[in-house]
Amino acid sequence: MKKNNYNYIWISFIILVFGIIFIPKIIDRINSGQVVENDRMNKKDNKGNLAYVEIDGNKKRVPDFTFINQDSLVVSNRDYLGKVYIVEFFFTSCPSICPIMTKNLVQIQNDFKGLENFGIASFSIDPEHDTPTKLKTYSEANGITNLDWHLMTGDRDEIYELANKGFNIFAQENSSVPGGFEHSGLFALVDKRGFIRSRVDEFGNPIIYYRGTISEEEGANDEGEKEQIGILKEDIKKLLNE
Repeated sequence: MKKNNYNYIWISFIILVFGIIFIPKIIDRINSGQVVENDRMNKKDNKGNLAYVEIDGNKKRVPDFTFINQDSLVVSNRDYLGKVYIVEFFFTSCPSICPIMTKNLVQIQNDFKGLENFGIASFSIDPEHDTPTKLKTYSEANGITNLDWHLMTGDRDEIYELANKGFNIFAQENSSVPGGFEHSGLFALVDKRGFIRSRVDEFGNPIIYYRGTISEEEGANDEGEKEQIGILKEDIKKLLNE
């Protein structure tokens, strides 16, 4: 028998042994659900724990802040420890997206009514105009009743530092746009320990922020972007149960 034939027989024998030993084990792993984390690019589904937002490998925590709320009380990030809360940047005279954002947040507030460990932090990007009195009027006009929903004002530079660097949520003055200010309309979700959290997308990456400018009823905007208020409420429940 030629040498090449011996080689073919030997290779076939190795393949047969591999199949007998390893294929049943692979099937067992699939049936038991073990082929998930490492075999599927470590992708998490919406039923799993929410991801931590990381920058340079470090979990992103809410920076320290201290401002004045609509009741002229001093509020800091420490007042939110032990609570799950949403963060937004807005201004009371906003003629475009802020009314939609506020309406969505009021809906969320009402869905979690009576929970002492849920709150909302709204930071005005027009602090010179948005005094505590203005913020109080705005809160009453929009049905804001949660005692842990603080509408805050303070030093302009500190607020913009918090928005653009602390949360990486875009905000700036721009006299050429309606209202004189630009901002992204995104909501950040924070857990009880002060870490920014989010669910992951279909590729296993954190979505980081939630769209605040599309209502559940609307479903999607003209650009085809889907509402995320529904998933935000689901994720709040997850963090409340942690």
